[in-house]
Amino acid sequence: MAIATDSTQSNAIDIPALIDCSRIGGFQVVMLTLCALCLIIDGFDVQAMGYVAPAIIQEWGIAKGNLGPVFGAGLFGMLLGSLTFSILADRIGRRPVLIAATLFFAACMLLTPLAGTVEQLIALRFITGLGLGAIMPNAMALAGEYSPLRKRVTLMMLVSCGFTLGAVLGGLLSAALIPRFGWQSVFHVGGAVPLVIGVLMIFLLPESMQFLVLRGKRLEQVGKWLRRIDPAVVVDQQTRYVVNEKAGKGAPVMQLFQDGRAKVTILLWIINFMNLVNLYFLSNWLPTIAKDAGLSTATAVMAGTTLQIGGTLGTLIMGQLIDRSSFRRVLIPAFLIAGVSVALIGRPELSLLFLFASIFVAGFCIVGGQPAVNALAGTYYPTTLRSTGIGWSLGVGRIGSIVGPVLGGELIRWNWPNSTIFIVLAVPALVSAAMLVLMQETSHRKNTQAAIV
Repeated sequence: MAIATDSTQSNAIDIPALIDCSRIGGFQVVMLTLCALCLIIDGFDVQAMGYVAPAIIQEWGIAKGNLGPVFGAGLFGMLLGSLTFSILADRIGRRPVLIAATLFFAACMLLTPLAGTVEQLIALRFITGLGLGAIMPNAMALAGEYSPLRKRVTLMMLVSCGFTLGAVLGGLLSAALIPRFGWQSVFHVGGAVPLVIGVLMIFLLPESMQFLVLRGKRLEQVGKWLRRIDPAVVVDQQTRYVVNEKAGKGAPVMQLFQDGRAKVTILLWIINFMNLVNLYFLSNWLPTIAKDAGLSTATAVMAGTTLQIGGTLGTLIMGQLIDRSSFRRVLIPAFLIAGVSVALIGRPELSLLFLFASIFVAGFCIVGGQPAVNALAGTYYPTTLRSTGIGWSLGVGRIGSIVGPVLGGELIRWNWPNSTIFIVLAVPALVSAAMLVLMQETSHRKNTQAAIV
């Protein structure tokens, strides 16, 4: 078989066009489910340390502050994993990297209960984070490449909901497991489940067909997967596969700044950074600030839960809205509204009802907006750069996930009033909206990506 780049050639199958015209069948459902399961266990693991922290503090007899570096090590590992393994995936494929990363962090989770000191825990969380960092970029890339254009953003964001669902399930399972079996049991479950998922992916997860065609690899397998999508497709030795892109040359990271992509790449990085500053600040500090403001512990916990509920609904609803209109028409208003709602959270005169409404809206726009930003990167970059584009955008953004909680802690330590703190935190959301406006202008001038506008 030969690679075709021109759809006018005889016996040519345009792979993206065929996917766009086909219904979503069982083959794609299985692939999307596996990607979603990866993100569920990803979300479970990221939050696991927070759930077991009180039990570790009590068992080891250490101060709360001693676990700060443990949290940071995991996030730093994810940052490096996003930057490194996304590039590897655009070289060797999404499938091998996703499977290897899943099995790797499964092993790390199973080793974590063996830690007996904070230093050992820091090392284990760092190397676990390396594997976790490869999950989101490759799961999102694969989900997008097997989804028809008419539902692409909706399906990508639906898959990304697995991360939030995993965090919720982690809390429920931890509450049930720790009193009976100790904190170690959380990591036993968190390691055993991805081990099973990894084995299932070996047998059931396909590679990106566009990637294989552009690389000229395993073209016979492409034909088999195409028939799984559309049984009416006729494939023989003369069949040529069409992907209207060029195979990338040179370092993938450098290509993010070539062919008119430099400005959009930088703008995407800024949006990711700003939004994750807000997301991780709110996720980490909102219950504590609410408790210090005079709310009961139960009500303060519900404030944090409301943020995540808003985020889940935001993810589900915004995906459908973007597929019907565009990223610009949904995300610019969303981030502007997020700026207002975050600023309102700190107002002392707000009633409890309006406080929770502001938190819900902030979660809807900020937590729900993050998967949309990931999907934007996934639809903007071509196949040969898709994993690198998503991974580096997320990797740079994860610097914000570290800055957000640290910034919040410093503002609280300086005894800033809540009203001022949340006004400061409204700024990143407004910056994100401004960057999207600039991205829109760039797209109009360069005509690089119609999906943005």
